[in-house]
Amino acid sequence: MEGMDVLEEMAELARSGQAFALATVVWRQPPSSSQPGARAIITAAGEVRGWIGGACAEPAVIREAQQAIADGQARLLLLGTPEQFGVALGSVPDGMTVIPISCQSEGALEVYIEPVLPVPHLVIVGDSPMARTLASLAGALGWRTDLVSGPDFAAAGADERSMIVVATQGHDDEDVLERAVATRPAYLGLVGSRRRGATVLGYLADRGVPKDELDRVRVPAGLDLGRTTHQEIAVAILAELVQLRASGALARPVATPQASFADPVCGMTVAVTAASRPLRHGGVDYYFCCAGCRQAFEQEPDAYIRKETRC
Repeated sequence: MEGMDVLEEMAELARSGQAFALATVVWRQPPSSSQPGARAIITAAGEVRGWIGGACAEPAVIREAQQAIADGQARLLLLGTPEQFGVALGSVPDGMTVIPISCQSEGALEVYIEPVLPVPHLVIVGDSPMARTLASLAGALGWRTDLVSGPDFAAAGADERSMIVVATQGHDDEDVLERAVATRPAYLGLVGSRRRGATVLGYLADRGVPKDELDRVRVPAGLDLGRTTHQEIAVAILAELVQLRASGALARPVATPQASFADPVCGMTVAVTAASRPLRHGGVDYYFCCAGCRQAFEQEPDAYIRKETRC
């Protein structure tokens, strides 16, 4: 996958609401196998779609891309040695990270990693002036918004990253809320009084809906502004959603970045997998970028362990 294929794949992932990172090679020093402008998509699970370099660069790029997805921060990776980039290790500018790569190559890369996070997905169930106002306000923020009636609500249209507001106002509240609870969305609010909410939640508890799931339902949905108009209720609900998102309360964990290890011979970052030629010495598991590094360590392990301790 390269060129337009990468861009088309990005568009498809964005439409499906998946988080990913785009890695772009912005500079290379031969004999690196990559080229400036080469791109790859890295998913939250660590899958690579495209090409940004061989086995030397890929593990570090995957790890940093997953971290970028988790913290939402772009970064520039300097894959090589500080000397190759003309910087001292302690003076690397913020936003840049020097990562040692391959002991068998003098090549180097600069790779820019940009996280692409899905826009918020809001599902509003109901057909009232308040529901329509809320949909309009969320749309103005650029959120992906679905406004559906109770009978048309399908849990399959939402997932754990979605925010669901049930505004059916007495029309099959229990049935809609039960289906919404089953999706375990990032946010689930019921528009109505506390008394009405207690009745609905009590009914669902009697039907066997787990308490921990019901405890996640916010009743009434939105910030408490006292007696308000339907337009102000919509503002209160949106304000609560914005507040929770800004605080990180609605964030869902992404895939844990793959564990990594610094090759004790060359310093290159490698994945902690069977493919990284593991070797146990002195009760510690070591991992290597290539057979040459593993062989060098086997022949004189204490030299590299002392070197690692000094660093």
